[in-house]
Amino acid sequence: MPTLYSALRPLLFRATPEGAHHLSIRAGKLGQRAPGVLRAVFRSGLSREQAARLSVRALGLEFANPIGVAAGLDKNAELIPMWAAVGLGFCEVGSISALPSAGNPKPRAFRLPEDRALVNRMGLNNHGLDAIARRIERTRRPAGFPLAINIVKTHDPSILGDAGIQDFAASARRLLPLADLLVLNVSCPNTTEGKTFEDPEALEPLLDAVMRVRAELASTVPVLVKLSPPATVDFDSAAVDELVDLSLERGIAGFVATNTASDRAGLRTSPGRLDAIGRGGLSGAPLASRAEALVRHLARRAGDRAVIIGVGGIDSPEEAYRRIRAGASLVELYTGLVYEGPGLIPRTARRLVELLDADGLELLEDAVGLDR
Repeated sequence: MPTLYSALRPLLFRATPEGAHHLSIRAGKLGQRAPGVLRAVFRSGLSREQAARLSVRALGLEFANPIGVAAGLDKNAELIPMWAAVGLGFCEVGSISALPSAGNPKPRAFRLPEDRALVNRMGLNNHGLDAIARRIERTRRPAGFPLAINIVKTHDPSILGDAGIQDFAASARRLLPLADLLVLNVSCPNTTEGKTFEDPEALEPLLDAVMRVRAELASTVPVLVKLSPPATVDFDSAAVDELVDLSLERGIAGFVATNTASDRAGLRTSPGRLDAIGRGGLSGAPLASRAEALVRHLARRAGDRAVIIGVGGIDSPEEAYRRIRAGASLVELYTGLVYEGPGLIPRTARRLVELLDADGLELLEDAVGLDR
């Protein structure tokens, strides 16, 4: 049956992706003034007992359900009450950098409808640490709604080496007291040479600096690391294992898998169109199998020592459930919301209960890692 969003999507897609995004942010800011209306519109229809089956206890926190929104959709932490009102179990805001950034020149976001994907080279545009921290402080946080804050090095290729680490540490110091989870975006290339903090020689001092700040603040907020997708489903795990082991040794509590991809492997979109778009991070359906493979590997490698948040190509309840069975305790949506609309959220909650029933499972937590 066609949904309201499927009827509106052709109209929205007439706007540029960034234009449609800004329109959605404005609509969300208006909508969250009436959270009761949003809750009524996006109610899952589950009974209290059914909804309780989707609750997750992870990272020392209680999540009403495992469904969250990924970083990049609410960069400036403007919609926290709205995310709770539409039925999510948590949200991740950012990426936030110590200094504000206008990002890259436009156009910098592109749809690939044939692939149900997006390409973006936004350039980590955000209002910066001070402005966003003040906004979070002013926000009336919904009770029982965990907030993950994603931080990244300022998008300035002149900030290198120790300066880059101190840039990260400044954000951690300001935002740890405001976060329920802190996510380190170490997999976004924003240096001249395109390197990331996923190089173990760069990651080790970064983790040491962030965890030192955490200790100085006497904070117990869990810190997670966001990783890049593997190049293929059958990837060489040695490099990933080095990062995982290093992270766990430094007290990292979990991993977000995955970030966007820089390659264009296996796309239906024509090569000419891809050449016209140029560089940028690929998100959406083409990443699903690779992201699932990484989740499964992380679950095997880390076991009970880390919690995994699955993201990348989750555009259906079934895809969310596959990620959970692969080892993710929580899942996040982004590109799936662009193509499916916010109705994907209650639809996923309803369907997850059905999938648990089909597998003879009582609780969603019972499904975590069954296929790892």
